[in-house]
Amino acid sequence: MKKITLVLFVMALIFSGHAELFAQKKARKAETVSQSEAAQKSDVKINAPSSGNAVIQTQNQTVTTVPVIVNGEAQKIKTFEDPNNWIREDLWVETEFDTDGDGRPDRMHVDVTRPKQTETEGLKLPVVYESSPYFAGTAGNNPEYFWDVRQELNTQPKPHAIPPQIERRGERPVISNSQVKAWLPYGFIVVHSSAPGTGLSQGCPTIGTRIEALAPKAVIDWLNGRAKGYTTPDGNEEVKAYWTTGKVGMIGTSYNGTIPFAAATTGVEGLEAIIPVAPNNSYYHYYRSNGLVRSPGGYLGEDADVLYDFIFSNPDNCDYCDSVVRDREMAEGLDRVTGDYNEFWAKRDLMNYMEPFRAAVLMAHAFNDWNVVPSHSYRFIEKLKEIGVPLQIYYHQGGHGGEPPFSMMNRWFTRYLFGVENGVENDTKAWIVREKDDRLKPTPYADYPNPDALPVTFFLKPGAPASGALVTEKPAKQGTETLVDNFSFTGSMLAQAEYTNHRLLYLTPELTEPAHISGVVKVKVRAASSKPAVNLSVWMVSLPWEESRQMRPTDNIITRGWADLQNHRSMTQSEPLVPGKFYEMTFELEPDDQIIPAGKQIGLMIFSSDKEFTLHPDPGTELTIDLDGTEVTIPIVGGNIK
Repeated sequence: MKKITLVLFVMALIFSGHAELFAQKKARKAETVSQSEAAQKSDVKINAPSSGNAVIQTQNQTVTTVPVIVNGEAQKIKTFEDPNNWIREDLWVETEFDTDGDGRPDRMHVDVTRPKQTETEGLKLPVVYESSPYFAGTAGNNPEYFWDVRQELNTQPKPHAIPPQIERRGERPVISNSQVKAWLPYGFIVVHSSAPGTGLSQGCPTIGTRIEALAPKAVIDWLNGRAKGYTTPDGNEEVKAYWTTGKVGMIGTSYNGTIPFAAATTGVEGLEAIIPVAPNNSYYHYYRSNGLVRSPGGYLGEDADVLYDFIFSNPDNCDYCDSVVRDREMAEGLDRVTGDYNEFWAKRDLMNYMEPFRAAVLMAHAFNDWNVVPSHSYRFIEKLKEIGVPLQIYYHQGGHGGEPPFSMMNRWFTRYLFGVENGVENDTKAWIVREKDDRLKPTPYADYPNPDALPVTFFLKPGAPASGALVTEKPAKQGTETLVDNFSFTGSMLAQAEYTNHRLLYLTPELTEPAHISGVVKVKVRAASSKPAVNLSVWMVSLPWEESRQMRPTDNIITRGWADLQNHRSMTQSEPLVPGKFYEMTFELEPDDQIIPAGKQIGLMIFSSDKEFTLHPDPGTELTIDLDGTEVTIPIVGGNIK
């Protein structure tokens, strides 16, 4: 009897254990199925270990978990890192415009790189998208293809040579490998498109018009099922983007950074976030400055028509595009005589199209970018704040280009493309790289400009042809000082000269404490010219001038600006100057954030032709400055200078 009782007791334990084990297995299976179902949704938010082995086992299928999130950032997924497991394809997306006059909507050439799991497992992933006019090659930078800046002001320039047809490069289906290794392993599909009239994209380059906004809009519409894609540029076999969630983030530098901003001005649904780096958001501000014909740094004599030739890499319909866009619209609208802001330039200024803007913006630029000067991004910061879109700002102290640290970009796309609530919208608003720091190690600030920066106005005391003084108390009856224009001297040469009649220089006392400049310097000038037109260039410099092999961009030039006194009343209507008559004009220098060290002097240098940027008229024009009517206002953190 005891044996029977013992046996029954043991059997009860066994059945009890089996029941518990069965219940655990059932619970685990249910949890696995639930995770598997969630992983296949378009807005997945499953956190997985940082090892990257993010897979979920089911009875019939292995489904990759995307995204893998650690500390608010998407992590690499091991199965996405092998290029042999990527699907690469290309297609043509139909747009809503016809720029090449063939009576059919232009089609944009698009490539797609996606993990094979989007095919084998039905994964739907967000897209990182870059568009460019450069992917298929460009014309050369031969000087004869640029305008000759050696001309008198207010005169018609000599024609320049036209480069030969660009030899188109690239091999289908790949348009570019840019961004692929950077983003695909983290769970993003990468898409490229060639801009209109470049590569295998149909149409004409139009340089900054709404066409450059509508072309990427069409691609985003296709990614969301609202536009048609085709296997060939002229056929009818359709291609569907069944492998994406439809959430798109755009990224790029320079022209490639302009296009995301342009696309966002359409308000296209699906474009959730952009990371424009050094974007050219206004071609007037790229090729003109306060009414003055001014070249972008490093490209003396470039203008919109030169850029047209530089990027036009699709030979189809060249004659039509050249005759309609370059030889008619551009030839009539550029106006290299007056430099006035007109309808041609207004069509190429994104500030005029901001109302529909809705994408979250991580803006990146450099304070010493003299190609696409930093006002291109700065003038939009306040507008974006006014619109109320999520905004973060990254500025560094180098030159053209330079993305934010990858972690910043990752958090941005993780938040807005994967929909992960990582709090990035509550992060520090402004990140600025300090003068001696690594570009990828920015310092956080509450905002840009620094909220503690206050305007400090300086007045001029005479000292030419040596140097005068900048003082904060306005002196009386300082009279006038005159400089003589001579383009053969560079600005850096003039700043270093102890004694010259080709510039006027005014200095603060030697700083006893560092001075933190943050924001926009404003200059009010009262001046007279000996001729009906004169170049006006203003630099703010840090002296004594530094010369060394390890010289940094911030060592000498604080900021600069240029203007045409003929536009003292209006940017749209210049008027020839009456020689000897004084005119007052107020304009801004380029935005900056720089800490000037103790022991330095801040200098305001006024001169005429800037050898690196302006036209080069014959030397000899006299520019006279009324010291009592001229002042400079500098935004200084703390509101004082010592």
